[in-house]
Amino acid sequence: MKYVTAALALLCAAQAAQAQSVILGAGYSDFSDSSAKDEAVFALEYHHRPFHEATRFSATWGSALSVDTAGNVHVGIGLVGYYTFADRWFVEGSVMPGYFSESDDLNDLGGEFQIRSLLGVGYTLDNGNRISVALTHKSNASTQDDNPGVNSALLRYHFAF
Repeated sequence: MKYVTAALALLCAAQAAQAQSVILGAGYSDFSDSSAKDEAVFALEYHHRPFHEATRFSATWGSALSVDTAGNVHVGIGLVGYYTFADRWFVEGSVMPGYFSESDDLNDLGGEFQIRSLLGVGYTLDNGNRISVALTHKSNASTQDDNPGVNSALLRYHFAF
């Protein structure tokens, strides 16, 4: 129930701030530790309107919530950058430090503090919404003794506001 509440709060914050986009994603997570349980993953993100815009580059603040089918959860806040090229195509990158809660000791990433990095490529549709594929990596950046990490591949849909 607390994960549903967090997702609703994220969506409400997006509406209140007149967000640039809310992004829904689904994919697969591969934990680096061979004894860990790999899982399907679902993601919800909010990207605010850009605070910096240049000819092809924009930067903004964002937040992300990811939950996998085992119940592992990551919530993060950080920076997002977009670079547009070849008319409607774009590359996206983000870094979002945050909180990670593992549902099983096998999926322990070495601590609650985890940094999610993302690299994606996508296409802007006629209605202004976007589709993208992205790779993410969560790790504690060696701030803990144990740092196994988890990688995810996601298919994403960006709802523009």
